[in-house]
Amino acid sequence: MSRSAPSGEPSLLQAAHDANRDVVIAAETLESYIEKDTPAFLHTSLALFSGGFATFALLYCVQPMMPVLSRAYDLTAAQSSLVLSISTIMLAIGLLILGPISDAIGRKKVMVASLVCAALFTLGSAVMPSWHGMLLMRALLGLALSGLAAVAMTYLSEEIHPLHLGLSMGLYIGGNAIGGMSGRLITGVLIDFVSWQTALAVLGGLSLAAALLFWRILPESRNFRPAPLNLRALVAGFRAHLGDRGLPWLFLEGFLLMGAFVTLFNYIGYRLLDDYHLSQTLVGLLSVVYLSGIYSSAWIGSLADRLGRRKVLKAVILLMIAGLALTLFTPLALVLAGLLLFTFGFFGAHSVASSWIGRRAQRNKGQASALYLFSYYLGSSVAGTLGGVFWHHYGWHGVGAFIGGLLVLALLTALHLARVPALPSRFGAQPAH
Repeated sequence: MSRSAPSGEPSLLQAAHDANRDVVIAAETLESYIEKDTPAFLHTSLALFSGGFATFALLYCVQPMMPVLSRAYDLTAAQSSLVLSISTIMLAIGLLILGPISDAIGRKKVMVASLVCAALFTLGSAVMPSWHGMLLMRALLGLALSGLAAVAMTYLSEEIHPLHLGLSMGLYIGGNAIGGMSGRLITGVLIDFVSWQTALAVLGGLSLAAALLFWRILPESRNFRPAPLNLRALVAGFRAHLGDRGLPWLFLEGFLLMGAFVTLFNYIGYRLLDDYHLSQTLVGLLSVVYLSGIYSSAWIGSLADRLGRRKVLKAVILLMIAGLALTLFTPLALVLAGLLLFTFGFFGAHSVASSWIGRRAQRNKGQASALYLFSYYLGSSVAGTLGGVFWHHYGWHGVGAFIGGLLVLALLTALHLARVPALPSRFGAQPAH
């Protein structure tokens, strides 16, 4: 017994040394994070806000000019919708490719190249002499934009101190929402005074300036560790997510919700111009309804935390259906109220569904989010173009019936999700729905 004590002392000393070393390493890791109230935090937040703003302004700026493009190139509404749909489908595909590439070569490189190329492709689309040339530029634009969309949140989670990540992420998402609204608003107003080519050139120039600002002020990654591309691991991750009892239904929900939303805003401009003879400027100004969505995404998300995602998701889909129903009436005031209600419900539903992904996925959460966004933008492309067929043959009531069908399927999907067993929480609290 007298010998056992001395023999144990070195292991105790070693354990104490290891513990002290872990504390030092943890402290050094925390010091490498960007903290609030520092110049680096301000630069990061401004860069990602401007990057998100440029990304979604460039993506959606063509939506209010679709009736103008129909006249310029003698296109049907469905054909004109390809100017947005081809960008979103390429964005969806790029999300699955550029995220893993950034794991190998670095975050900032991918995001800077994304923004610069997107701005140049927008400038290129403004000078293309043919419709097919413009579609080519818009396809390349979508692929380029996927670089920032796939990487920005990962960069923030790696570089920002965990205590301040929510604030930084909120600023980035705010830039996304304001960019989507502003892109529609700027071109919707400008094309009443200048050509659509000039409107696109203005946005392309602004976005190129935003890209240069992004490159100059975004801090270099300090916590990035390159990882070689591993196709086997990627495929295994996809199979695991698609084999889950809840995740594929959430992916389907994203497809249906975004398909309904984009279809409504793709073709409501045609109705307002044809039936109410509003100016292009007034139609463009309707983008301000997005402000209700910016508010609802945060408020509905908080409500879902308190009441449960299952209940809240069903409620906001019903809200979208009510808003859609109002747009089928003739009085313009009811149509506008319907747009506001529909937008409020959509952003709330998207907030609930996308946050549900993070709680449901047990591993490879970034890959699960990429699959959700892939489905989300695929819905925009497929439904956004199909809606034009209904507009061509049946007018706005046909479009409303098509969107209504998507929303009924979304509601049935939500009802199914409510019956999917919740996964146990890792923290011993409420189950991860």
